[in-house]
Amino acid sequence: MQQKNKIFVSLDLDTAAEAFKLVDQLGSSAQFYKVGLQLLTAEGPAVVRKLISSGKEVFLDLKLHEIPNSVAGAVAVSGALGASMVTIHASGGSAVLRAAVEAARPFPGLSVLALTVITSMRDEDLAEIGLAASVAEQVVRLAKLAAAAGCHGVVASAQEAKLLRKLLPPHMLIVTPGTQLETDSKNDQARVATPFDAIRWGASHLVIGRSISRSPNPSAAFAAIKAQVDEAVSI
Repeated sequence: MQQKNKIFVSLDLDTAAEAFKLVDQLGSSAQFYKVGLQLLTAEGPAVVRKLISSGKEVFLDLKLHEIPNSVAGAVAVSGALGASMVTIHASGGSAVLRAAVEAARPFPGLSVLALTVITSMRDEDLAEIGLAASVAEQVVRLAKLAAAAGCHGVVASAQEAKLLRKLLPPHMLIVTPGTQLETDSKNDQARVATPFDAIRWGASHLVIGRSISRSPNPSAAFAAIKAQVDEAVSI
């Protein structure tokens, strides 16, 4: 996978029929899709196999947070499925992250992404679970841990991307959920940004769901997002 400015369309839908209807609507313009817990729980790995067999690349958003052996097993299965990316909670610690990286080694097309702080959380939410750090401080701490463990990239909001791009090795991916168009209504994500800002702030990949899947015209929404990305890259 080229490591620059890819748009992953989130298939956060209830059924494979809904997911592939959206894939068909977007056609050849969208090549990269995120499959997360909702669709995977409903339909199992068959949906991932079908996407890959049809020429799409899949970001498998498992958000693994388990003991090293269990995480390694799930990463290996992700690689065998043909996924291009898989997510691990960085808060699992360095042993978990190293186990994930080692499990991915036989699959050169698989990138291990360390999830830092989910985009619905604010500073006060971290305090609620006993963390004195701000979101930015916690993201930096976990991103550095991921880099030291050999992870291929991190998942963080676009608001932290600018900070991380200065701190992380240049080859590391910064994948940003919480990216949406200005016209979108507010939702449960607290740390959001436009596609244009996310790319300008250092994101290598965008994960975009509801802006596209809930649009009355998903193809037009995807085109508008791509236009912002292309503009940001050209500056």
